[in-house]
Amino acid sequence: MKNKLLLLTSDNQAYLKQLEKYNLPNLEILSDNSKSILDSNIWLAEPKLAAPLLNLGKNLTWVQSTFAGVDDLTKQRRKFPFILTNIKNLFGPMMSEYVFSHLLAVYKQHHYYKQYQRLNRWHRLPTRQIKDKRILILGTGDIGTHLCTTANHFGMKTIGINRSGHQAQHFDECYSISQLHQQLPHADVIVCALPATSETKNIFNRDTLSYLKSDVVFINVGRGSVVDEQDLLVWLALHPESHGILDVFKQEPLPENDPLWKCQNATLTPHIAAPSSAKDVVEQFVDNYHRFHTSQPLKNCVDFALGY
Repeated sequence: MKNKLLLLTSDNQAYLKQLEKYNLPNLEILSDNSKSILDSNIWLAEPKLAAPLLNLGKNLTWVQSTFAGVDDLTKQRRKFPFILTNIKNLFGPMMSEYVFSHLLAVYKQHHYYKQYQRLNRWHRLPTRQIKDKRILILGTGDIGTHLCTTANHFGMKTIGINRSGHQAQHFDECYSISQLHQQLPHADVIVCALPATSETKNIFNRDTLSYLKSDVVFINVGRGSVVDEQDLLVWLALHPESHGILDVFKQEPLPENDPLWKCQNATLTPHIAAPSSAKDVVEQFVDNYHRFHTSQPLKNCVDFALGY
């Protein structure tokens, strides 16, 4: 019996073009219609597009997410009778570029020098370095590890936060998420790369934010659900020497009337820190498909109970 693949992405043609390069054995790629949803046993899908259709996938045995984050599929808190895999070992380098480009811009005060340039003004600000600064990275998986190694390159002190507190490679120290409050007051830079789970929802709220240094740089490249955005907005307003760098939000696109847009000490970007390409995603799908076809364990399986 042939495996039947349904594409559920915002650019199915791009994925189809990449898949056609591989001539995968015993695989039929279906057109996007209601009958295909019923007939298919494999989905290559964006979580948000797949989530409302799951109950219709009667023959579904495997869903390959095109993203790392799969909370749209796992937040239903139920065990589905299919294997869910996500994308890994792809986003770390891009996340590092994003985080450190913005962090260095803040520390090197690019915004102020641009203003002085417009005024034809030669004015030197006090030198600031990230060397020897303490960076707290929430999430010590692939993304967190790349962030850590980049931070090490700049001579920063690297502290990791993960679920159990296990020591992760390349980090100077690691602590459990239950010890977060003890580590926050010492952090000069905080980078949140956590997945969306019930445990991480609104983990940065008014209480948690009260532990932060007044001049901290807070960066969220994980999931929007980990931050209470109203509490963060208030905190940033009360601490003008701090800076927030936000790439993910609870509602995307961020509404035009959201007050975060006007926050003077925040930098907002439209979820672009580490976009996935059809080429890169299909490469991982192809590797997993060969495993699926030969009844081998799949890579990057998601635990529905943990949410990642």
